[in-house]
Amino acid sequence: MTVDIIIGLAAEAIKVTLLLSAPMLIVGLVIGLIISIFQAVTQIQEMTLTFVPKIVAVMLALVVALPWMINLIVTYTQELFQTIPMYIR
Repeated sequence: MTVDIIIGLAAEAIKVTLLLSAPMLIVGLVIGLIISIFQAVTQIQEMTLTFVPKIVAVMLALVVALPWMINLIVTYTQELFQTIPMYIR
């Protein structure tokens, strides 16, 4: 196993990790931005107003993106297991 193979595996793992976390992070960011704009306009500074909608939105994003996420991680795992004989040489 060479350094190039290890770097390739690490890069692919990081790419898959970023793709898996992106839907929830983007939804949380957008909802947080919308809520902060709403708070700035109305001057309401309630702390629970920021957390509850974000949690609900991230959970909904998880439910919506879950089939795609499962497909992505299963494909990655299958490709990784299929290439194990090449890495052992």
